[in-house]
Amino acid sequence: MYNVTPTLGALWRTFAQDVATLAFGEDPANEVSVLDEPLRELRKFWRRGDLLLSQTCGYPLVHELRDHVDVVAAPIFDAHGCNGARYRSVLVVRASGRGHGIDRLADCRGLRAAYNDDDSNSGMNALRHAVAPHARGGRFFASAVRTGSHLRSLRTVADGGADVAAIDCVTFAFVQDELPDLAKRVRVIGVTASAPGLPLIASRALGPERLSRVRDALDAALSADPERARRLRVRGFARLAYSDYAEVALLERDAIARGYATLA
Repeated sequence: MYNVTPTLGALWRTFAQDVATLAFGEDPANEVSVLDEPLRELRKFWRRGDLLLSQTCGYPLVHELRDHVDVVAAPIFDAHGCNGARYRSVLVVRASGRGHGIDRLADCRGLRAAYNDDDSNSGMNALRHAVAPHARGGRFFASAVRTGSHLRSLRTVADGGADVAAIDCVTFAFVQDELPDLAKRVRVIGVTASAPGLPLIASRALGPERLSRVRDALDAALSADPERARRLRVRGFARLAYSDYAEVALLERDAIARGYATLA
């Protein structure tokens, strides 16, 4: 979920390969592959019975995946806005031009929002929750455009196609590392409520013993390459459970209770 640049994508893939090797490489009965191609049907992929490790968002986890996956762990990221395995989204506007005079979310009434996807906690659900107290009659923005990714949302705001977006703070930290010119074109005006970080998941068919092996392999692969861990901003892994993600649904229910069911 954090392949912000090809370089980071390559680092995540080598990390995943090391996890697979450490967990199952010595067992000839196991044939493990790290999928390298872009995945267009993530919902189908996350439901695969042979899924050993992937990452999803808390929103689809609580809405769609409970009966299909176990939560393996959540990364503990070294990023501003994270607290242990918890994270927030940063609210960003353009650094200059139309967004220059916007100092808080309330100033965005009647402006344009960008968000990554309808099933994103960080880009949609957390933003909806933050906007709900300011909405009137279920509306706040003039429009809201779905971009398909946090990176596209950032570029949409920076280029003037939207006025505000909520960006996962881990993604924003990676953009500051890898795409500093883009990061400088936006300005942070606030943060959303925090939530448990994006969970690493595995098929329920994996079973307790192999699930334990994957968890141990995550820790071992992280320790094996400190420089890679630094580049990926991962300090460790928290052994969270499905129940920890109930907060994601609470954010949604709070916004709906305030009469603000969709970004509008």
